[in-house]
Amino acid sequence: MTTRTPRTTTSPGATTPGPAVRLGIDIGGTKTAAAVFDERDTILARATAATPAAAGAAAVVAGVLDLAARVLAEPAAAGTVLTAIGVGTAGVVAPDGRTIAAATEALPGWAGTPLAALLEDTLGAPASLLGDVQAFLAGELTAGAALGARGAVAVMAGTGIGGAIAVEGAVVRGSRGAAGHVGHVPVAAAEGHRCPCGAWGHVEAVASGPAMTALLRREPAHAGVRDLRAVAAAAADGDASARSALRRGGGALGAALAGVVNTLDPDVVVLSGGVLDAGPWYEDALRAELAARALPLLRGTRVVRAALGADAVLLGAVSRAAAG
Repeated sequence: MTTRTPRTTTSPGATTPGPAVRLGIDIGGTKTAAAVFDERDTILARATAATPAAAGAAAVVAGVLDLAARVLAEPAAAGTVLTAIGVGTAGVVAPDGRTIAAATEALPGWAGTPLAALLEDTLGAPASLLGDVQAFLAGELTAGAALGARGAVAVMAGTGIGGAIAVEGAVVRGSRGAAGHVGHVPVAAAEGHRCPCGAWGHVEAVASGPAMTALLRREPAHAGVRDLRAVAAAAADGDASARSALRRGGGALGAALAGVVNTLDPDVVVLSGGVLDAGPWYEDALRAELAARALPLLRGTRVVRAALGADAVLLGAVSRAAAG
């Protein structure tokens, strides 16, 4: 592999290299974030921008590079030397951590993008990629809800159901980069329902925000329900059907997670995502179903909410990049 000279952001007239920093990047279908981290994992500077997903992969990469240049030019990052770039991105990352292996229609044309090489060519520091939920779990392992865990499962429930797993303290990529796709575990509650991935019976087909909204919308009295916020509002007002839709989704995800817990025997399950804000019905059902279906020995497995918020992806990406 070609040795790359670290990019320096030292100001004109300086004669010695400044402190080493790492650049974290979080690429989503709607928003991209970047942050500069020092050697103590403190964020020195950050910036966000809309992801130009509809314009294609080249536009997304250009946006990432513009955002990187902006955050590295912040006064707090002046006089530093960029030594590593870590990226958490939507889509599936190839096992070598350098190329996008697959992606959904949220990022058209993203599959096949040699993102690590493109970043290295412009920014002059080695780059490494993780899937966004894999990076999220890496962050929670580094300084969040999974700190100190050897085995961990993470799930992110929102527009879709994302997941990641860690074994012996390290996030597992899998032979094709797709390890941890909890949302695509088949469950009985999803039989007859088509998943956004094209298969049938996956838990995402009943446990995601859009899936639960669609389920409630089937009832004539709720035909006008537009999104999960409306479902949550109805549930909070005492609507039995709205609460049932949330319980059904949460219970289905709990059943899927029970299978993963029974397989991996993790220290902790970390929950995150906007669906958790829809009221207690989803999470309560998830926890109850997981406990009911887990092996007796594993029913005490900790189930906790994530601790780091949006910074988990950024921190996890740079932590993995720094580790090589």
